[in-house]
Amino acid sequence: MVLTGGPGAGKTTLVRRLAEAGFECAPEVGRRIIREQNLVGGRGLPWRDPELFAELMLSQELSRYQEIRSGSFPVFCDRGIPDIVGYLRTLDLPVPPHLDTAARRYRYHRVVFLAPFWPEIYRRDEQRLQSPEEAKRTCRAVWDSYAEYGYEVVPLPRQGVERRARFVRRVLASRAP
Repeated sequence: MVLTGGPGAGKTTLVRRLAEAGFECAPEVGRRIIREQNLVGGRGLPWRDPELFAELMLSQELSRYQEIRSGSFPVFCDRGIPDIVGYLRTLDLPVPPHLDTAARRYRYHRVVFLAPFWPEIYRRDEQRLQSPEEAKRTCRAVWDSYAEYGYEVVPLPRQGVERRARFVRRVLASRAP
């Protein structure tokens, strides 16, 4: 199960809250890559080589996907493979065929929660360098990406983390198979 959206919209905070509530959760790989790249000279940083950054994200997303498939369910992922497609499109970069294939082949739960751009909580930090306009564009691009790959995109309310967590549980209960 994926939680997505633009940068700084509260996804990671919600994932942490769901983990505290006992759900299995998987952290965002992009921030981990940025931390790792900062330690080794940073050629794969998104602001230096966005295409390399996308390949590093794909590699780690595929590894994470395999780990998740062998574990218990549900697992909430902070982003997923179609996010990489949205990221590249935000930068007007081509989506490599192998990335498109991965987004079609490695499927998550059909319901994807999207944290919409929320200007009141958006903050830049040492890893989040996008302007608010770029964050808003990224949100739209990832929404479009998940919709294109056939997911049901459910926007999260612009409310505190407790209300968002209750909303997620309610939506899941209403869409149980």
